[in-house]
Amino acid sequence: MQVVKNAIAGTLESSDVQVMIEPSTDGLNINLNSSVIKQYGDQILETVHEVLAKLEVTNASISIQDQGALDCTIKSRVQTAVFRASDSEGALPWGSKI
Repeated sequence: MQVVKNAIAGTLESSDVQVMIEPSTDGLNINLNSSVIKQYGDQILETVHEVLAKLEVTNASISIQDQGALDCTIKSRVQTAVFRASDSEGALPWGSKI
């Protein structure tokens, strides 16, 4: 999936995560800021990379502000941001990619 515009998903509320994504031509650039980065930073990044790989995103700049979100919330926010940024809202790949 190609990122063609800036998009955002999530909030800065406790137990949530805000994902901001924008187009890039230099591969993936992920910036993580988390209240639990020392304990779960590697796991959060692994989850983000997993979602991006499933959605075949290879070029994007992503900023993540985590407030202690669960893994399922992180996946959902990253997916939503990617779908919004790719203009594929009318043709979501239900079942096959998610």
